[in-house]
Amino acid sequence: MSKQNGVDFSQSAVDGFQELWASCRILRCNSDFVAVTLDLGGSGGGGGGGSREGNAGYCSALRSYAMCTRRMARACRGDLAYHSAVQGIEDLLIQHSCPRTGPTAQPRPLPQAPISGDACIYEKGYLQREGRTPDYLHCGVFGDPHVRTFRDEFQTCAVQGAWPLIDNEYLYVQATSAPMRGGAYATALITITIIFKNWRQCIEQQIYQAELDNVPAAFLDGSVTSGERQGQHSLSVHSDLPGRQAEIRAAHIGTTLVVRQSGRSLGLSVRSPSAIAEAFTPEQDLQLCVYGCPPSQRLETLPSPSSSSSLSSSSSSQPSAAAHVHCAALLPARDIYYQACLFDLLATGDLNSSTAAVAALEDARGMISDPNKVHLLLVGKADGSSPCLPLILAVAVLSEHLLALWTGQCL
Repeated sequence: MSKQNGVDFSQSAVDGFQELWASCRILRCNSDFVAVTLDLGGSGGGGGGGSREGNAGYCSALRSYAMCTRRMARACRGDLAYHSAVQGIEDLLIQHSCPRTGPTAQPRPLPQAPISGDACIYEKGYLQREGRTPDYLHCGVFGDPHVRTFRDEFQTCAVQGAWPLIDNEYLYVQATSAPMRGGAYATALITITIIFKNWRQCIEQQIYQAELDNVPAAFLDGSVTSGERQGQHSLSVHSDLPGRQAEIRAAHIGTTLVVRQSGRSLGLSVRSPSAIAEAFTPEQDLQLCVYGCPPSQRLETLPSPSSSSSLSSSSSSQPSAAAHVHCAALLPARDIYYQACLFDLLATGDLNSSTAAVAALEDARGMISDPNKVHLLLVGKADGSSPCLPLILAVAVLSEHLLALWTGQCL
């Protein structure tokens, strides 16, 4: 072991740095961008005088390039080529007046041998190979927002802005949250974007996007199906409640996604085979459905009742008691959905906010085959460093009752 300027240069540390550097694959981002722009010819990336369609294509390529570099950020920390690429993208986005958000482009897929049979129907192909149905995982994101991860962990996040929920080789899902009126903790999902990536000969890239008060029963290009093969479609969208709910089926990856609006917030429920959900590289390490919220963005306490809430009253014990009664009537099981209901109700003061937890529970029942695994009970951390929400709630209610009694005795 050696130290230089107080820095530990042990062999294990050096090996760790070497592994980090080896995982930086900025050249892959560069080559993908080049492949896309080659398809554009001279219409988009020249001096800015190309056609509107060409410039739109070039902007899509730049956004895709930027997304690729963001995925590499952790692995490429300190890499000069990486930082040069990031700066170059920024300059080109400004030069071509490209919007920061919008469709992304992917390189033209390499020629592949024809596929046959049910290769674009994941479940049938898996059954033929393995002799059984796939193991499925479930993720739910809803409310303020709360996340039930593929690993059955439950967290409440303070995240604002755009965050990736899923980022694997087949699928990219991003949610955008924004503050709501009603308290310091109150945020809501206002946009959900789902990108189905090119996959063999089954589908070309397809995008679905929902916004608050607009949950379309169609993809961004207006279609309701995509990837037709032998009379079947790899992708399809349908809705039982147009404008408020949409279900997207991706047969080629055996995945179902449900987007819905509950109250003033969007929610997402996902059912995906474990082999699909876990098909990502070390660079794709920011996924709320896989790892949950970043530690700095996790909320470990219940919010104070909203001062503008109809739950507020002169009685200090009334807010939590009213929230408890309301959520218990909707969600009798004292599970994560009940806790989420309490949190949202106290954070916003809006009785309609409780519908997010109810809808998320209904989706979980439909997506989790084992009924015993639907209801998750919160437990404290192993190190005891942070109490669970049920304990926090109990302490809060007890404190309020004691305060009410003490106040009454002193009057």
